[in-house]
Amino acid sequence: MNFKYIIVGAGIAGLVMAERISNELNENVLVIEKRDHIGGNCYDCYNDDKILIHKYGPHIFHTNYKETWDYLSKFTEWNYYQHRVLTYIDGNYIPMPITTETINKLYNMNLSNDQMEKFLKDQSLDIEEIKNSEDVVLSKAGKEIYEKFFKNYTKKQWDLYPNELDKSVISRIPIRYNKDTRYFTDKYQGMPKCGYTKMCYNMLNSNIHVLLNTDYKDVINDLNYEMLIYTGQVDYYFNYKYGHLKYRSLKFDFETLDSESCQDAAVVNYPNDYDFTRITEFKKLTGQKSDKTTIVREYPTWNGEPYYPIPTDECSEQYNKYKGECDKLKNVIFLGRLAEYKYCNMDVVVKRALDVFKDGVSDR
Repeated sequence: MNFKYIIVGAGIAGLVMAERISNELNENVLVIEKRDHIGGNCYDCYNDDKILIHKYGPHIFHTNYKETWDYLSKFTEWNYYQHRVLTYIDGNYIPMPITTETINKLYNMNLSNDQMEKFLKDQSLDIEEIKNSEDVVLSKAGKEIYEKFFKNYTKKQWDLYPNELDKSVISRIPIRYNKDTRYFTDKYQGMPKCGYTKMCYNMLNSNIHVLLNTDYKDVINDLNYEMLIYTGQVDYYFNYKYGHLKYRSLKFDFETLDSESCQDAAVVNYPNDYDFTRITEFKKLTGQKSDKTTIVREYPTWNGEPYYPIPTDECSEQYNKYKGECDKLKNVIFLGRLAEYKYCNMDVVVKRALDVFKDGVSDR
């Protein structure tokens, strides 16, 4: 079979590339996917109780990139959802991330924004050089906040304490000197009105051919192509010649309850109690109406689907060896979370795919 372009992986990165190549270059594209569905980790579906669930954990779309928002808006309408998260601390449900409301609820105070800023600065430690994620929190909020919200949660998630992780991990979680309890403050926020899977199917057309339940290595030698766009695990592509890259995985425990509601927010984090890290209630994400509700408890594991690259210096050095091999290949583009060994929000993945198409595909 002959295809000018072959894409490995039908996640969001692969589908954006397939859509662009098909519609902008008017070329046929073959997308090879090892799972039995498209959409990657943002895949959603209806369970037996007709509740729309996210099979691989909650996905909330948010971005400041207008181009990205406008692009996806061609394939979906939006529910204009603003995400809020609670954290279970000392028997109470506290708003997360850290804001004036968080401090007031935690300590039963009534601080103004200015007073809250002074309060945290008085608790913070003077750290000359921020080297890791522990330093980030200690320098902004002090030891007690670090221990209540971050220390055990990070250990539970990564099996590493914050002082063992790159500073970028906790830097993604803001500390705000105001009363804005939204988890994200991006200009554009929402959930696809009919779900992510429907949005992904709307990206397909007759020029895009999808082969599911297939490991690309089983068929690639029987195909003729000019360019391969690879969104799978980079270490697998090179047959693990520098060893297996480390990933954090997840185990999900879904449960449907005979009640309209289970908790006060779509997501509740549990940094110190229980073995799970958080509980998600899907109806509060999607706005679906039902007399039942489905939740999922999320457990970290290191044996399963690769979700999150481990952000340590050792892992970065190992990946850089693979990156050197990637750079030698002229007809292969490595794109996405697994291929580039970095955790990215959905909007960044979409923007990256759009940019790579413009800079690395459409001009070839």
